[in-house]
Amino acid sequence: MATGESEVSRGTGDGRIDDAPRIETNLPQRALVYSSIVAFLAWVFSVYDYTLFGTLLPKMAQDLGWSTATSTAIATWVAVAVFLVSLSVGPMLDRLGRKPSLILTTVGAAISSGLTSLAFAAWYVIVVRAFSGLGYSEQAVNAAYLNEIYGSRRRRGLIYSMVQGGWPIGVLVGAALAAVLVPSVGWRGTFLVATAPAIIIAVLGLKLRESPRFQAMKHARKLEQEGRHEEAVRFGRQYGIDVRHSDRNTYRQIFEPGIRKHTIFLALAFLTNWIGIQVLVVLGTTILTQGKGVSFSSALIFLVVSNAAAYIGYLSHGFVGDIVGRRRTIAIGWLIAGVAYSAMLFGPSSGAFVLATYTIGLFFIIGPYAALLFYMGESFPTRMRGTGTTVVNAMGPIGAIVGSALLTAFLEAGLSVTTAAFLSGALAVIVSGFLMFGTREVKDATQAELELLEEPSSV
Repeated sequence: MATGESEVSRGTGDGRIDDAPRIETNLPQRALVYSSIVAFLAWVFSVYDYTLFGTLLPKMAQDLGWSTATSTAIATWVAVAVFLVSLSVGPMLDRLGRKPSLILTTVGAAISSGLTSLAFAAWYVIVVRAFSGLGYSEQAVNAAYLNEIYGSRRRRGLIYSMVQGGWPIGVLVGAALAAVLVPSVGWRGTFLVATAPAIIIAVLGLKLRESPRFQAMKHARKLEQEGRHEEAVRFGRQYGIDVRHSDRNTYRQIFEPGIRKHTIFLALAFLTNWIGIQVLVVLGTTILTQGKGVSFSSALIFLVVSNAAAYIGYLSHGFVGDIVGRRRTIAIGWLIAGVAYSAMLFGPSSGAFVLATYTIGLFFIIGPYAALLFYMGESFPTRMRGTGTTVVNAMGPIGAIVGSALLTAFLEAGLSVTTAAFLSGALAVIVSGFLMFGTREVKDATQAELELLEEPSSV
């Protein structure tokens, strides 16, 4: 029997459902703290593995005899593989459970790092780096799991932002360890060392509590499979869960009439924002040096300062999202980011102005992700929460590919770096902000359930 459950007596005659588990919905504070810590560590490690490949790719190329063009092609195909593998995490979350999914995605990142250390050919790297799609999707697992663990607690968005802040920490840890380890153990040894933290995190994950909402959904599905539909619906309502069509494929569920528009707009917003991130953040040094005349050393300093500001942005947007609503916080943040980046591109080339506008842009493009991931979790009903969140999250690698392709196309067409960066990057960020207004306005996960429960059931 799952933790926190006890059997209800059969045939009491008082309207209760036979064999229905009584689920502990208010988890103790220590369980919430433990879950947050493990989720944070899992995300830091997953980011570490995900970004380590890009950091060490030049070293790998030098050792394996790859040209720059070959390295770029490998990185592109790896992004496609990451996208395909990340799509598997949604059904895993919604069918297998939140807790085991957190463990498996962390282990997937470890497998990716370990096997990469044995790289000998381009095709092999593409195949094994596909497992990093599990690690990349760990943030979607956190979004679904912690959303249900935190329940309706007043500052849940701010608490989650501290977990999501593991991104810049993971990036910094990866860069720092690479700088220390590569000279002594090489890139192969650096990838191999990266597997150790995952084993520790996976063991810690075994002691996590499963989400109460998933426990309730699991029993409702069991009733549905036994043909006890009315009992499943009644049991679901006891926990505020919409169980209709829970036997359907979860990919089909996220495109049902009541949720289809939200899924499409949210996915497009995530996609277009990642186009901007690829151009203005991932390729930031290129834009700063070639577009604004900033020296490479100064560009690196800009990135360090800006990423420190981005972490503060996570906390700020998590806090503001709790007060004014997450959808509005995300949309306005991205619009400000787009304007700030546009000002940077077409404004003065003085170091102070470029640093100020670039930092503002990064603060408002990265910071809203603390609100966004939590919003993604609470905006989808329990029965499709994992799939909806991971499908939207999977738009990131695709956005990265499109962003690089658009920037390259504009540059090859003869446009300046600043104009090309505006059309492919800053404009995409602005569009992503407007697309957010096409998504659902939800205050908490319970509202996402109730809105669908109030709609007529469709066959």
